[in-house]
Order: sequence, then C-alpha cells, then structure tokens
Amino acid sequence: MFQNILVALDRSEKSRQVFDQALELAKLTSANLMLIHVLSPDESGFGDAMMVSNMDYYPGWDDQSMKRYVEKLELHRTESLQMLQTFCTEANQENVNTEFTQNVGSAGKVICNLAKNWNADVIVIGRRGLSGITEFLIGSVSNYVLHHAPCSVHIIHFDS
Repeated sequence: MFQNILVALDRSEKSRQVFDQALELAKLTSANLMLIHVLSPDESGFGDAMMVSNMDYYPGWDDQSMKRYVEKLELHRTESLQMLQTFCTEANQENVNTEFTQNVGSAGKVICNLAKNWNADVIVIGRRGLSGITEFLIGSVSNYVLHHAPCSVHIIHFDS
C-alpha cells in the first residue's frame, strides 16, 4: 500500500501524536518514514525571536537584538534536530527504516517539494484547527499541503 511515508512535524506538543500515528501506519504497511521539520518564521515560537528593541522612526536591528535573534534561532534549530533524532531512533528501534531532515523555508512548499523528490506515497501532517481570519492571516500549512501535494495526505486534526 505505502512504501514511503513523509511525516511533517513542528515543535508543538501535538507532534508526538502525529509521529505515533505515522509510525503505526509504517509498521502496518512496512513503509519507510521520512521525518521533516521546516524552520519557518511562521512556526509558533520561532517568530518570537524577532524582537526589535530600537523603535525609532526607522525600526531596525541593533547588535543586541541581532545577537538575541541568532541565539534563539540556533536554540530552536538544535532543539528541533533533537526532536527529529529522538523520533528517528524510536522508529528504527521498532524496525521501521527512518531518516530525517530539517529544512528552511515556507513549510508547505518545502514539504510538498520533499514529497515529490522522495517519492512519498502519503504525507502525515497535523492540523491545529485554525479557522476564519486567523487561518487567513497566518496561513495553514496543512491546507497548503492538502491542495499542492503530489501524493495522498493524511491530516490529523486537533482542536485549537
């Protein structure tokens, strides 16, 4: 049925449930897993790093603001890689061939491009349950993936 399952993960507490469901699907179908996390300014918590302290007429970055931003970005990147490594190790211990990648960019586009290049049969992704103006303003990665993916998409819905 499925040979390659792409699992899109963010840093939310719901990622564990997304991973667990994808792992079960992989075990049932003897599929390979590819775990992906996309470093994107749209991700919850990531944009918080962009705190600008100089609010003059031309807001800009002072040295301290830039330093804080770079430190927070590096911490976010490292913690995300640790999450991917933990999930990858767990899946491999369950005899599911698993690898991971962390990319930078627009999450929906990056996920769809990887699905195409890796020949994914299905993408497993969570949905936060945003609606209305909130979804319009910040966008929905799962909605983008659903409409642009080159393969089937399994969306795990969570209440907002």
